[in-house]
Amino acid sequence: MKKIRAAVVGVGYLGRFHAQKYARLPGCELVGIVDVDGATASTVAHELDTEPFQDYRELLGRVDAVSIVTPTPTHCEIGLAFLKAGAHVLVEKPIADSVAQAERLVRAARRQRRVLQVGHLERFNPVILAAEPLLTAPRFIECQRLAPFRERGTDVDVVLDLMIHDIDLLQMIVGGAVVSMDAIGTPVFSTEIDIANARLRFAGGCVANVTASRVSLKTERKLRVFCDDAYLSIDLQQKILTVIRKKATSKASAPLDLSSLGPAAIAAAQLPVHIEEQSFEQGDALLAEIESFLAAVRGEGRVLVSGQDGLRALTTAIAITERVRGAEPRRAAKAGRRA
Repeated sequence: MKKIRAAVVGVGYLGRFHAQKYARLPGCELVGIVDVDGATASTVAHELDTEPFQDYRELLGRVDAVSIVTPTPTHCEIGLAFLKAGAHVLVEKPIADSVAQAERLVRAARRQRRVLQVGHLERFNPVILAAEPLLTAPRFIECQRLAPFRERGTDVDVVLDLMIHDIDLLQMIVGGAVVSMDAIGTPVFSTEIDIANARLRFAGGCVANVTASRVSLKTERKLRVFCDDAYLSIDLQQKILTVIRKKATSKASAPLDLSSLGPAAIAAAQLPVHIEEQSFEQGDALLAEIESFLAAVRGEGRVLVSGQDGLRALTTAIAITERVRGAEPRRAAKAGRRA
């Protein structure tokens, strides 16, 4: 099997991990890495035995696939250049700085018949993969994504930085379009929105309450999904899936023998529900994401997080941000209808 020639543009904190994954995969050759900081590029290239570059244009036409892990405002320019040069593109989230830019990327990938995958990493979280078959006909979903304050990432607001992960998961789970929303938020330690809450109503009636904060004292990433016959608690950080269902009732059922049980076990046995809890290994979601991307490049699998998915998440995220800032999201809503 011919090796896929790959590169990574932007090898800061996250991009360095991308480069490490490509370098270790047997069906892939890491042709080079790019960073505007020459010292960073040289250091990472030396670590991974590849070639450093400071200008991504030097790699156009020389690679089959590329990860773009640069600041969001540069995604469109770099992504378009590689797509037009015939490369498949994995771009970190958010897909672009604006809906118009995201639409240009989606159109270019379609025109060039190239893979465009967006780095919504939670899709590859093992607990989400396990829960996905159970997430049918949700009625209400609650999402909480909390993190302590860090300077890194504060060039964008918390909706585009953190909440967009849950927006993507919600739109995957529910499937329908967002038909109405309400949102509130505020800056706390930065000049951008640092904490936000949105209430989204989807076509079909499902309602989601989403909170994202980067000014919390703890780290938490949880989803709670309520269906007509079950409640799912999904701990994305600890990788724990809890499914609570109503117990089947039967008039012929024999009374429970509780004589040998302790107080806690007796209380649990008397509840009219059945509780199942599963824990999963931490795994390597980034490796799974890149392997999925390369499989799609080879034509061996579908694109799990397409450019269209990234556009949809960005459209909703921008609408929430505009609602928080008190502006009607006319541009985002209009773009969403065209997509």
